[in-house]
Amino acid sequence: MTATPAIIKLLNGCVDLHCHSGPNPFPRRIDHAEAAKDGERLGMRGVLVKSHHHNTVMDLLAMKDRLATISTPVFGGITLNSMVGGINPQAVAMSLRMGGRAVWFPTFSAGRHIDCHPEGVGFPTASVEVPSSRVDVHGADGELIPQVHEVLDLVKESGAMVTGGHMETESITQLFAAAKDKGVTRMLLNHPDYVIGADEAKCRELVGYGAFIEHETGFYDPEGTKKWDPKILLDWIGKIGPEHTVIASDLGQKDRPLPVDSYVRVATALLDLGLDERSLRQIFCDNPAFLLGLEDRR
Repeated sequence: MTATPAIIKLLNGCVDLHCHSGPNPFPRRIDHAEAAKDGERLGMRGVLVKSHHHNTVMDLLAMKDRLATISTPVFGGITLNSMVGGINPQAVAMSLRMGGRAVWFPTFSAGRHIDCHPEGVGFPTASVEVPSSRVDVHGADGELIPQVHEVLDLVKESGAMVTGGHMETESITQLFAAAKDKGVTRMLLNHPDYVIGADEAKCRELVGYGAFIEHETGFYDPEGTKKWDPKILLDWIGKIGPEHTVIASDLGQKDRPLPVDSYVRVATALLDLGLDERSLRQIFCDNPAFLLGLEDRR
């Protein structure tokens, strides 16, 4: 897609906190280096690459020679699904101490995700058989297990971001409350209206703990899979406020739009609907830069 000079200027320095580039067991359109190269078109300040299956920090270290020639920095992290041992503080420590910037709590292994997508319905077919089992964050008493607190301590130590993954809303609430008590300042709720099922009141509650609410261009892009009306996204921004909102792509998969093309289309749609330029930069650039640790405060 050809972007106008005006939209390129407005989106210059944007950040993508949700890029599904490869390598990955699921088919990908681009790898991490290609995602970074794509980001150069908008002068992206950073791309955070996510895998449901493994620690992406090691991917990036292996690609360092290719990445060194690209101006857009790429960062990794770890998702606490069963493939990495679930709520595994040792795996988290290695990821963060090797440069990771994010810890996603269970996604594919979360009970909420399993209920919404039994047998993996709605997701691509993996190139290899992927073992998976449910991961819970609670003990028999209903309280967060000790390993959750160990993980949060590591997040606080490193200044990384923590997300609620695809867990149900009450588990995310407990997680963010515990994170706030420990002094964690970078918290993110992914796609409230996909899998999570967080309504406006729940999002406001989570914002009260210091969390940001993330929405994905891949859902609102007319060339994406869901093709949701951007008016819904504008309504979310108005209800929660641009100061608490983050836009990310959730793209990189085979047969889906490139993240930058999707950013341009959705940003243009929001401007056409009346979103002001300052708010646009806040949700595409400023807030995600803080969450990725590129700025100390918003």
